Amino acid sequence: MPLTDVRIVDLPPMRVASALGYGRHPEDQAAAKIARFAESIGLRVGRPGYRTFGFNNPDPSPGSPNYGYEIWLVVDPDVKESPPIEIKRVAAGKYAVTRCVGLARIGERWRALSAWVEESPYKHPAHGCRCLEEPLSPGEPDQAKWVFDLYLEIAP
Repeated sequence: MPLTDVRIVDLPPMRVASALGYGRHPEDQAAAKIARFAESIGLRVGRPGYRTFGFNNPDPSPGSPNYGYEIWLVVDPDVKESPPIEIKRVAAGKYAVTRCVGLARIGERWRALSAWVEESPYKHPAHGCRCLEEPLSPGEPDQAKWVFDLYLEIAP
């Protein structure tokens, strides 16, 4: 089914704290690391000032249940690195964005967003595109009610 709710968003440059997880459920590993770090600098999940983006890193490989997941927590300039958390600078970018409700639908929504870009006047950047997932319902226990904004980088 074609998407009708795509919006174009310019993300500004960001300074982020980055956490990695690897294995069968790397999202949980990375999220736990970021949550501990966030609390150590006075941020709490679901409260103002707590904005995260996640993505596969590395992507799943055929035949292996293991893959990586990286989570970025947007932080202020005065926040210091604290291993295993790295501080990174992320360049500004233009993104096609759609909303996803329910974890079970995330793959379907990613495919639909990619198809939307292919049929749109926008193209993928020459350097390859970044795909980001921004969780909007932190603390919600029911995965069917989880809400994400999915960001697919496009060429400006």
